[in-house]
Amino acid sequence: MSVLVIDVGTSGLRAAVVRPDATIASLHHRAFAPDTPFAGLVEFDAARMAELVLEVAHAALDEAGPVRAVGITNQRASTILWDRSSGRPLGPALGWQDLRTVGDCMMAKAEHGLALAPNQSATKAKWLLATYAAGREPSELCLGTVDTWVAWTLSGTSRLHVTDHSNAAVTGLATMHQGSPHWNERAMAAMGVDAAMLPTIVSTSGEIGRAHALPGAPIITALVGDQQGSLMGQSCVRPGMAKCTFGTGGMLDLLTGPIAPTTPDRTSHGTFPIVAWSFDDALSWGAESIMLSAGSCVEWLRDDMALIATAEESHALASSVSSSDDVWFVPALLGMATPTWDYGARGALLGLTRGSTRAHVVRAVLEGVAHRGADLLEAAVADHPTLDVDELRIDGGMSRNPTFVAALATAIGRPVAVSPVAEATTLGAAFLAGLAVDTWNGLDDVAAAWRPQAVIEPDPAVDRADIRARWAEAVTRSTGWIPALSALDF
Repeated sequence: MSVLVIDVGTSGLRAAVVRPDATIASLHHRAFAPDTPFAGLVEFDAARMAELVLEVAHAALDEAGPVRAVGITNQRASTILWDRSSGRPLGPALGWQDLRTVGDCMMAKAEHGLALAPNQSATKAKWLLATYAAGREPSELCLGTVDTWVAWTLSGTSRLHVTDHSNAAVTGLATMHQGSPHWNERAMAAMGVDAAMLPTIVSTSGEIGRAHALPGAPIITALVGDQQGSLMGQSCVRPGMAKCTFGTGGMLDLLTGPIAPTTPDRTSHGTFPIVAWSFDDALSWGAESIMLSAGSCVEWLRDDMALIATAEESHALASSVSSSDDVWFVPALLGMATPTWDYGARGALLGLTRGSTRAHVVRAVLEGVAHRGADLLEAAVADHPTLDVDELRIDGGMSRNPTFVAALATAIGRPVAVSPVAEATTLGAAFLAGLAVDTWNGLDDVAAAWRPQAVIEPDPAVDRADIRARWAEAVTRSTGWIPALSALDF
């Protein structure tokens, strides 16, 4: 029997009914972009999110009929505070990109020795509590990330207050490296968060509660962060398998297996340990690499530089020339994440001559994002050298650009397998929900469901060592451009 997936992203949300053959029977989407009242502030209306979640869920079920189970996948670390009794949000929810708590992150490190980043939930929770709940009793309040809020919404009067291991582990409030993540009393005390406010941590896949707000009250059987959902959705179910999602930014996840990391902190290669998912409290772990600008570079070409009229035109124009003619682009428009985490790095366009054309520049931008993808993979592999990563699976909007995909395969020196669906997160949440109710019988079924749209091999005519060395030289021209920002270390 089919499963329903609620997928809440950064700019929109959707409900999909997924059949046992991993095809989609019904899909309903609503735009839901965050507000940015000032530069660096990113917030959204959680009550409106709840309304839209119910709207798309009912629409999908009306079209496709009853389902056996419900899975939820979500943008991670966005944080909501609400009143336990009324269920109403207290103030705006803070998006994962929100930077208003940068100072709190620096203070947490200086005063408490806590390595917290503004894209985690911990300092967002502190800000929300101080701003909207001063003097309130902890038992009157609920804190949660988007998965928690959606589960609460779907559960109706049963008021389910839960999160899963994959989401809890990236909040900054949970201890990861001692086996199973649990709420960290030291971090909670430093942020002023009481345990009574926090959700119960449950397995990613399993019977969690019932969606009483939906017809037939189907069982909620999966909660998973969006990147981990994409990892499962691209059938990366064995250690050494990796995927990269090229959306606005880029997120590479490598499945590392059942052994817990020795530290929850960022590694020397700039990657983070994550919980990929859990079954019956047995955890699978991963390594995550991050780039801050990927598809946004194509948007920049279109919206700000007017070099292309549509994102699709970037392929046509770039493929009209055989090379970038030694023009190089470093996509550090928002700084550099993995491996160096240099917030003061800035974008660079190098090697221009009087003969450089629009096509050369557009091709250089696509190739620059591809080289950043190679940086992410190399960092994850460096942290886990015993794993054999023989291909990279990709999804996201840029996975539909053949010029980019070919450049990526050559930059990483491995085949690139393109996901059959641009957004694999929904499919991954469906697998995790369906595994709990035997829609799929195990991870072997998930592995067998993988049917890539295309597999692109590296170009054998290109000297990979040479282009990677040239890339490294270009990066040195980009880093440290704003020294004060480059000095920041979360």
